[in-house]
Amino acid sequence: MASLSVSLPIYNKSHVPTRQTDHFHDLCVFPRNLSHIKQGSLRNLRIVTSSSQTEPLIESTDKLSDIPLLSCSEATEKLKQNRETHRGKQQFLAMYSSIFGGIVTDETAMVIPMDDHMVHRGHGVFDTAAIMDGYLYELDQHLDRIIRSSSMAKIVLPFDRETIRRILIQTVRASKCRKGSLRYWISAGPGDFQLSPSGCHQPALYAIVIEDQSLFDSKGIKVVTSSIPIKPPQFATMKSVNYLPNVLSKMEAEEKGAYAAIWLDTDGLVAEGPNMNVAFVTKEKELLMPNFDKILSGCTAKRVLALAEGLLRDGKLYGIRVDNVSVEEGKRADEMMLIGSGVLVRPVVQWDEQVIGDGKEGPISQTLLNYIIEDMKSGPSSVRVPVPY
Repeated sequence: MASLSVSLPIYNKSHVPTRQTDHFHDLCVFPRNLSHIKQGSLRNLRIVTSSSQTEPLIESTDKLSDIPLLSCSEATEKLKQNRETHRGKQQFLAMYSSIFGGIVTDETAMVIPMDDHMVHRGHGVFDTAAIMDGYLYELDQHLDRIIRSSSMAKIVLPFDRETIRRILIQTVRASKCRKGSLRYWISAGPGDFQLSPSGCHQPALYAIVIEDQSLFDSKGIKVVTSSIPIKPPQFATMKSVNYLPNVLSKMEAEEKGAYAAIWLDTDGLVAEGPNMNVAFVTKEKELLMPNFDKILSGCTAKRVLALAEGLLRDGKLYGIRVDNVSVEEGKRADEMMLIGSGVLVRPVVQWDEQVIGDGKEGPISQTLLNYIIEDMKSGPSSVRVPVPY
């Protein structure tokens, strides 16, 4: 196994300098063969980017010859210092690695092998489960989905389902976290840097517990239509680590002052957000959600559909429908919302230039948010798994 490692998870982009270059408009291309350049002259080379990109972290190669050769203990200490210097809002309390064969609680050790095919080939799948008041919410539903995703990605499970479930619960117990999230990955595993996973020793399982004490926000948000192409159904319906389109879509929204960008499918119909489903309340008081046949089948979205039955009984909704949704139909809806494990139910008050409804957070969105939060706190055993701390 290669000894290189990469920290998990990756730091937030807020730690990267954002100063733009002043005088360069084209990429600087270095010659393929640098053997004719004297060593001393390397000190004067600068890495430059186009004016539309941010500056690289390293602006010159001064003292290039002074790059230290670190021992394992020195590298570990550097990693620890880096963690302390760049500590973000999230706290990582425990991590399981099948490579270690156990759980660690020191962030410094929360690493994965660089030669894991999930790192350099994107051959891995993942899922999450919320932790609320010492219970794992919809663990079994999310576990079923990662197993389906693993099968679609042609990754053999490293353990049977019950063993994976037990490992995940024990990782949360070791973390002592009572409010946050559990994120876990199944990868093709480490082995080499080839394209095929045939050289991988065995598939790997990783899991990390993230503490989060923040409250879910019910403030209305703006969304835009994404110009980034949506992933084809074969890849959109599995929850793989190939999230570059999702990242670019989210970044596009932020650049336009919006919270998220909405994908349309190849037929121009409403699909999903970068990491959440979309739903509407029509003028006929019908809860409408796009079909799941070309997008990810959201566990939270499906739970919201089930909980919404209570609004039918109370006469606040007249129907619940999962169907094709046109952009025109979505934009003229009384309410629009994003639904996912990271946002639960978040009302949308503007899509592109179109104000949704009266431009305020809608009552159905707020009620569904209250329903899902209450379900997380006191729902049935089918959606709440106790953690034996």
